[in-house]
This record gives sequence, structure tokens and C-alpha cells, in this order.
Amino acid sequence: RTAECCGYPISIFFIVVNEFCERFSYYGMRAVLVLYFRYFLLWDDDLATSIYHAFVALCYLTPILGAIIADSWLGKFKTIIYLSIVYAIGQVTMAVSTIHDITDANRDGTPDNFTFHTALSMLGLVLIALGTGGIKPCVAAFGGDQFQEHQSRQLNTFFSVFYLCINAGSLLSTLITPVLRAQECGIHTQQQCYPLAFGVPAALMVVSLVVFISGSGMYIKTDPEGNIMWSVCKCIGFAIKNRFRHRSSRYPKREHWMDWADEKYDKLLIAQIKMVLKVLFLYIPLPMFWTLFDQKGSRWTLQATTMTGDFVCTVNPILILTLVPIMDRLIFPLIQKCGLNFSPLKRMTVGMLFAAMAFVSAALVQIEIDKTLPNFPSSSESQLKVVNIYNRTLNVTISPNEHLLIDSFESSADYVTLDHQDISVSLNTNPVITKAFSLIKGERQTLIIPSDPTIMYMVSVHQANMVKNEFINSRKIVVAYSKVSTGDQRGKLMFRSSLSSECASIIEVEDMKPNSVHMALQIPQYFLITTGEVMFSVTGLQFSYSQAPKNMKSVLQAGWLCTNAVGNIIVLIVAELGKLPKQWAEYVLFASLLVAVSIVFSIMAYFYTYIDPAEIEAQIRKEQGLESEEKEKETLEMEEIDESQKNDQEVKQTKI
Repeated sequence: RTAECCGYPISIFFIVVNEFCERFSYYGMRAVLVLYFRYFLLWDDDLATSIYHAFVALCYLTPILGAIIADSWLGKFKTIIYLSIVYAIGQVTMAVSTIHDITDANRDGTPDNFTFHTALSMLGLVLIALGTGGIKPCVAAFGGDQFQEHQSRQLNTFFSVFYLCINAGSLLSTLITPVLRAQECGIHTQQQCYPLAFGVPAALMVVSLVVFISGSGMYIKTDPEGNIMWSVCKCIGFAIKNRFRHRSSRYPKREHWMDWADEKYDKLLIAQIKMVLKVLFLYIPLPMFWTLFDQKGSRWTLQATTMTGDFVCTVNPILILTLVPIMDRLIFPLIQKCGLNFSPLKRMTVGMLFAAMAFVSAALVQIEIDKTLPNFPSSSESQLKVVNIYNRTLNVTISPNEHLLIDSFESSADYVTLDHQDISVSLNTNPVITKAFSLIKGERQTLIIPSDPTIMYMVSVHQANMVKNEFINSRKIVVAYSKVSTGDQRGKLMFRSSLSSECASIIEVEDMKPNSVHMALQIPQYFLITTGEVMFSVTGLQFSYSQAPKNMKSVLQAGWLCTNAVGNIIVLIVAELGKLPKQWAEYVLFASLLVAVSIVFSIMAYFYTYIDPAEIEAQIRKEQGLESEEKEKETLEMEEIDESQKNDQEVKQTKI
């Protein structure tokens, strides 16, 4: 017997706290990951999106490995411990990779060695994927192992609380980590605080590990029992090999290709695999839904950075918590009362269409954003703005044929777009000053002409908080360039002239106008995608489990996770190879693909015949003459339970 509190094993309180901390750690890190790629490592949108989805795909593939390790080798407890250590090391490594001061030798606020930060962050992400994926299939099952036969009601409550902890951790982390990132921190220069945004999730993962280990003496630890997935794979492999061996026409055909395994494997196992394969066949079109759904954390987050207001990514977990009970208790029963046959497969099809509508909504929002954005250079172009801090008006000539007339303490009206990388700049001073520069393709840069024009210099958008002191007849000029900031897409060049400590005048040159499209416009797309998630994801798992034997749940879970992984790989491929000129066009492309896939899925669903796995299993057992043996086994088990309960009563009476 295990120690109990209010009818629950005390050990499950450690597991619940562990799950909350782990989910906070994972979703908190993921909430700002694509922003870290974009604004710290300075990757473009496509590369940031690709690496983000490669990481998410890996997180969905590693649970299969974790389940096999737990069931066939280490057991659930040791698997959770070992992989949680890997997980915590990964989170700490990721947090360390975000400290810009480590390689910022010249203290200008920008890392000098991006290769170091990139390598460290990639190592951290691989370790995190192994950890979070490896423990995913083990924690809930390990919690279920803590309950005994007489605690079935408490077991159901535990899974409800467990699911609540997942959503609570997700909600709080997506609220908190963007706020932490918005703070400024640093040893030498103050930058957006990625170390804090990633450090808090890392600390929570360490707390999660410590809490789980603290309950070690109270857990019921079961030995590995073997993994059904391995048996299924061997049976399928034997059937294919046997069918290939007997491909000649002289061998009689069999009803199903899996029947070629009956020489070696039990008919019941073969029948169970047939039921699973029937469901897995329906999974083929499903990755397209996840292709759209998981872009909430990449494309939609990047879309939000070109808007004004607060992040609305927290809308998704809030809507999940509200829409699930509304759908289950109100919408679906109401549809049923109206006499409509809203079967699980029809729900999933409608869920796909809702996700497609979400991306149409995102495309409309993107069109509105594009109207307000400046004309950025393409990957083969460069853009240049010139700022004159010299004490008289200058005629600036940029090779080959750009001529600008700029007054003192003024800048060029707009950026000049150049399609060549190497330029020379000439000033109409006496004597004429000419200097050569090399521009960065695909970026905006600013040419500063200081009080001594011979030392004119170039400033990149990525050189944040760059400050230089210039002197004009004992008047000090402070030139500060502000980097484009997330959520407020504008940069400022500030010229502050002062006599000694008193500020005489300030001239600000606005690099880009502030964002004017509000993030509230994203709420409809989040509502649509969450509605689609409730109708597709929740219904899909319920349908899968109802159409396959209980002992095959792990196989279906593996198949379901694989659809997630493949969906993220599709995003990766489109982001790297698609290269559509406009982002709204990519949204429309994804929406169109999902509509096409939903039509295919609806046709497959139309021809699908619902089955009762328990009935099929009972029929096969009856054919094999095993039914009486099963009944006898059940009778013996009931007698053992009665004997155990009798002993428990005697123990209680002795204690009293």
C-alpha cells in the first residue's frame, strides 16, 4: 500500500507539480524561440521558420524513442529521470547561448562570434527535443501506475488535473516569457533580455527535476514489460517478407496482405494490427493540418512583430480551456439534437476547414500590414540613407549616378536602393573627398558624415545602440543609432548637440514609421485555428482510440505524433524552397492545400466503415476456443481482488 492523502497517492502530487514546471519550461522557451533566431542570431524569416519547425518536428519524433526505451529497457521512472537531466542541461545550454556579453569583446551590444552562439543554441535544442519528447509518453502513464484498483474515480480526476496543468503551464509561460524578453539586461550593454526569457524556463526545468526526484521513495515503479510497437513492426515485416517470397501465381491469394503472417504470429495480433492499419491509413492526409497549426509559433509570431500592441499568442491556450467544454457540452449535443449526423470524421473535416479559414484571415491581415511597411531591399539589393552632421550643406554623389543634396544636420529623404555591393561616395568639399564602401546585400545601412568628413562611416541596422562623440567648434554632437525593435518597427537616428552638460538641441530622424496595424486583428485567426484544433485534434484521438484495440494505443499515439512531425517538415520545405515574394501568398497557398486535402480526407471518411474492436476480438477468441479460458482468468482475477480487499479490511481493523 502507498501513502494516501484525501484518497489520492501522495506520490502523484510530485508528478503533477513536475508536469506543470516542465510544460512551463517547454512552452516558455518555444514562445520566444523564433524571435531569438530572428533578432539575436539575425537570421532571415525563412531560416528562422525552418529551424523552428525542424526543432518541433524532432520533439514529435522523440516520444516514440522514449516509449521504446521505457517499455523495453529502463522502465518509466529511470527514463523520466535520465531524460529530464538531458532536458535540463539542454535548457541551461540554450539560456547560456543567449548571453551576448560572452563574445562581445568590443562591447557594442552585438556578439562578435555568431558561430559560437548558433552552435551552442543548436546543441541545446537537440538536447531539449530528446528530453521533452522522451519523457512525454512516460509521465502520464507513470502517474496512472500510482493508482490501485479501488481508486478508479481518483484516476480519472488525476488525468483531468494533469491536462489542466499542461494548459496552465502553457498559458502562464506564453504570458510571462515575452514580457521577460522585453526587459533590458546585460553586463556591458543593455539589450533585450533573452537570457532571462530562456533562463526562467531553464530554472523551472531544474525545479521540475528536483521535485520529481524528491518523491522517489513514494513511487510505485513497474518493470519494463516490452513495447507493443516492436511486436507490431516485426509482424508487419514478416507479412511483407512472406508475401514477397510467395509472390508467384501458383500460391493462392489471401483476403488481406497481413494474413501472410499467420504462419508465425497469432491470429488475434494480426486482426488487431489490421484494425490499426485501417486507422493509420486515414492518417495519411492529416499532416497538412499540423503544417498550418504549428505556424502559430513561427510565421504568426513574426507577423505580430510587424504590428503594434501586445502579443496575442496567449489567446490560443485561453481559447482551448474555454472551447473544449463549450464544444463537448453545448455545440456537439445541440447538433445531435437537430438530427444531424456529425460523426467524428466529419468533425475532423470541418476542423481542417476552420484551420484553412484561419490562414485566409492571416493573409488578409498580412495584406493590411504590407500597406504600411516600408519597401525593404531584396536579397540582391542594398539600401542606403545618408546623414549629414557636417557644418554646411553637402552635395553627395554615390556611384554610379545617385546625387543627393543634404542640408547640415539633416538626412536624405528616403533610402536609396542600390543593386551593386561596392560603391564610392564623393563629397563636394574642398578638396573633394571620395571614399569606397562595401554594402551588405538585403540590408539597410546609414552613412554618417561627421564633423570631419574624411572619417565618414557606415552604420548597419544590426549595430544597435552605437554611440559616437563628435566635436564642432567645442560643441559636442552625440550620434546614437537605435536598432529596429520588436513590436515597434522603427529606428531613430538622434543628433544631440550640447554645450558642456546642457542640451542645446535634439534632432531626431525617423528611420521607419511606427507600426499602425494592431495585433487585435490576429484574434479572428487564433479563434478559427483553435476551433479547428478542438474539432480536429481532440476528436481525432478519441476516434482513433475507439477504432483500435486498447493494447494498440501506443501504436496509434506514435502514428499521431508522426503526422505532427511530417506537418512541420512540410513547413520547413516550403519555407526553404517556396520563396514566394509575398507572405500573404504563402498563407493563401497553405489554405488552398489544406482545403484540397480536406476534400480528399472527406472522400476517405465517406467510405470508412466504423467497427467495434472489442466485438471483433471476442469473435476471434471464440473461433480460437479461448473465450472460456478468458472467462476463467477473469473469475480468478476477481477472486484475487476480493481476497485483497478482505486483507485490506483486516489491516484497517487491526490499525483501529
